[in-house]
Amino acid sequence: MNLVKGGKMKKIKILVASLLCFCVAVCTTIIVGCGGKDYTKINFNEVTHSIFYAPFYAANNLGYFEDEGLQINLTNGGGSDVSMTALISGAADMILAGPETVVYTSQEGITDQPMVFGQLTQTDGSFIVSKKGPDFKISDLLGETIIGGRAGGMPAMTLQYAIERVAGYQIGVGSDKVNLRTDVAFNAIASEFENSNANYCTLFEPNASNLVAAHPEYHIVASVADLVNQKIPYTCFIAKQSYLKNHSDIAEKFLKAVRRGYDFLKDCYENNHLEDAAQALKDSFTGMSIDDLKIAVAAYYRIDAFSHDMVMSRQSLDTLLAITQNAGMLNGNTDYNKIVNTEIASRLGL
Repeated sequence: MNLVKGGKMKKIKILVASLLCFCVAVCTTIIVGCGGKDYTKINFNEVTHSIFYAPFYAANNLGYFEDEGLQINLTNGGGSDVSMTALISGAADMILAGPETVVYTSQEGITDQPMVFGQLTQTDGSFIVSKKGPDFKISDLLGETIIGGRAGGMPAMTLQYAIERVAGYQIGVGSDKVNLRTDVAFNAIASEFENSNANYCTLFEPNASNLVAAHPEYHIVASVADLVNQKIPYTCFIAKQSYLKNHSDIAEKFLKAVRRGYDFLKDCYENNHLEDAAQALKDSFTGMSIDDLKIAVAAYYRIDAFSHDMVMSRQSLDTLLAITQNAGMLNGNTDYNKIVNTEIASRLGL
């Protein structure tokens, strides 16, 4: 059964064909010499560059990958379709993306199936900003407009799920409905919120805190994670089945390094050493101030955004599928064992 609504896989296939026109197939794992030491090079593609993925960047900047004998060649896909295309075509060994992209490919008969082998974030990372005061309950959204991003994006779909399936309200216009706007690009939400009559919007950090700082009458009133109150495998590490079979040791070392990044930032948060956390991340986010980085790290550890054991559970996948199906993006079910490899993360004993 085809789970994809629309031309999602068609777009991926076109991108693969285009990329292969100028990419030459090479061995996915390359040994490179650096300073007298040999490192295993990993071509790694991220779906976007976001502080929401902080443990990965901390691991990279603090040298944890190098400690494992790995060198990360990082590229930005700028979208899940592009990242998955890079993986399928061989341009990337691993990608960081939403597991829904793996679901999209699982029903298309791809010979070398992409598989999730580790989970980085376990919830939505957006926060609700209000013009109406600091107190908030989800029923306050009735009769109001909230800007939730673009249709089909995980932030908008997760918010829709919280409103419709968790709270039991209807999306629409009227005093007994919630007007969820999904016509605003992700990077335009803050400006649209400032210049519209919407009283609520969702933003990731540090954008939410920066907006409130610029408008003292605004308030961060809730996280979407709290409204959903379920674990969601928001972003995961993905590789081809053959790569995980032939290089499971490399994948294990990769996850071990990321886990060290998680532990470092968690220790900074719990011991109020957020300056150290910000310093560890600043090289990856030169456009963000130290204060911005401190705000973001604290916010995401506060809502338990990061997966501590990196094993994607069957229950969390079911929640993700429920969210996407509720938004009309997927139909039917998928085989957990076909798209998730738990063996590598489980070996770490985290």
